Amino acid sequence: MKKTIAIQGIRGAFHHEAAALFFHDEFDILECLHFQELIDGVESGVATQAVMAVENSLVGSMLPNLAIIRKSTLHIVGEIYMRISQNLMALPGESLSSLREVHSHPMAIMQCERFFHQYPGIRLVESADTALSASEIKKNNLHGIGAIASEAAATIYGLEILSPSIETNKKNYTRFLILGHNGKSIDPSIPVKASVAFVAPHVPGSLAAILQQLAQADVNLSMVQSLPLVGANWEYIFHADMIFHDIAHARGVISELRKTLQAIWVMGIYPTSPEITDNKESARFIKETHLENQ
Repeated sequence: MKKTIAIQGIRGAFHHEAAALFFHDEFDILECLHFQELIDGVESGVATQAVMAVENSLVGSMLPNLAIIRKSTLHIVGEIYMRISQNLMALPGESLSSLREVHSHPMAIMQCERFFHQYPGIRLVESADTALSASEIKKNNLHGIGAIASEAAATIYGLEILSPSIETNKKNYTRFLILGHNGKSIDPSIPVKASVAFVAPHVPGSLAAILQQLAQADVNLSMVQSLPLVGANWEYIFHADMIFHDIAHARGVISELRKTLQAIWVMGIYPTSPEITDNKESARFIKETHLENQ
């Protein structure tokens, strides 16, 4: 049975490319403009799983998304890191000199600001989604308007890439989490990552003691961020990613942490994915499936 994967954005969005890289085989997508809709889609059974961006190498962690996951009934079952390549596109026949405006998501615009310093006559306009900007150009036959989006978006919406890879920093990577009700069983011999949230006792040195406990247990803490604990002034929830030798190591350490923490949420234990994947592979997959379905 074909999976239905909830993504942020529409077909051709970077979430669509991340889903193609992770799942490999053909799948249906549930398009969601807002991240909460991803959670709602899987919790309601409309989608099988969801793909959600939680971290970018240029701007850091997306803390609101981590909070959404923590408050949901879903579990993190996997992750994938993907290089993000931003492309300037428009209707066939357009050129850089003919563009009056370029539309895209605010983060995409921010990542490409240096490129547009060369073209002060082009107005940058924020939109809800990269691929949606590309879609609107095609749908409404918008001449003089460009979009910043993925190579897959250009293929799907019949646009021409005027300038590829216009992002300022070429080391632009995003980490996506795969969310579902249940994950596959994990090979007991491989390293795993646990994404957790916890509240430390509100006393001096409590966080330092937890970090020391993790160090002594040979745990690699790859991320830790704090969010205010609603209803408790100047207290915080810490979100953390911890890398363990294997699933048994993870369960043992987390069991010990429960004894000292005020509260802990285990949002998922899943195989680590240290390799960063170029999105050319996903763009090819999306192009092939798009052409097959026409």
